[in-house]
Amino acid sequence: MFAFSLPIMTVVPVHRTIRYMSEHTAIYAGSFDPITSGHLDVISRARGMFDCIVVGIGHNPDKTSLFPFAERVEIAKTLINELVAKDPSLAPVTVEQYGGLTVDFAKNSGGSALLRGIRNVTDLAIETQLAITNRQVADIETVFIVTGEAYAFTSSSLIRQIAALGGDVERLGNIIPPLVISRIKELQDDPTSSLHSLGKDAHME
Repeated sequence: MFAFSLPIMTVVPVHRTIRYMSEHTAIYAGSFDPITSGHLDVISRARGMFDCIVVGIGHNPDKTSLFPFAERVEIAKTLINELVAKDPSLAPVTVEQYGGLTVDFAKNSGGSALLRGIRNVTDLAIETQLAITNRQVADIETVFIVTGEAYAFTSSSLIRQIAALGGDVERLGNIIPPLVISRIKELQDDPTSSLHSLGKDAHME
């Protein structure tokens, strides 16, 4: 009889850092003027789908905004840090600022996909065309997340309009965070704020 000896096998531990060699990073870009509970809902659910999320806040100096750019960034960082702290086990989220094309920002940030929230069929039609264009010109895919039912009618532009016309933003507590409400009320009480220049063109048509 012959005795066979099996080779000794060495088990090499696989470290978590290997995962990041193929990290999937989502780029969630927008003006976030203001950031809403709907935006935060999209970020929250995307954290379970990607390895990392980069929230890009776009800067357009030629556009009159509700909040100054630096304040938009600061508010977003505060609210997103609070969101991440609730469940640190999910994907990390960073907030960055950019100018120019969103696809260029996405590529420079190592993004593997653009992240977009979809509220209704109108959003879907618009975002689908943008997604096709971005794939053709920049070879980057877009991932859609259907917004939660509670935020299906949330719109930053509508919030800006209500705020500029002196509306009671306290009544919008179900769609915008308390921090945003308090900051808007400060603008409404400040006669020198840019909010009042927005109000000149914010009348309902």
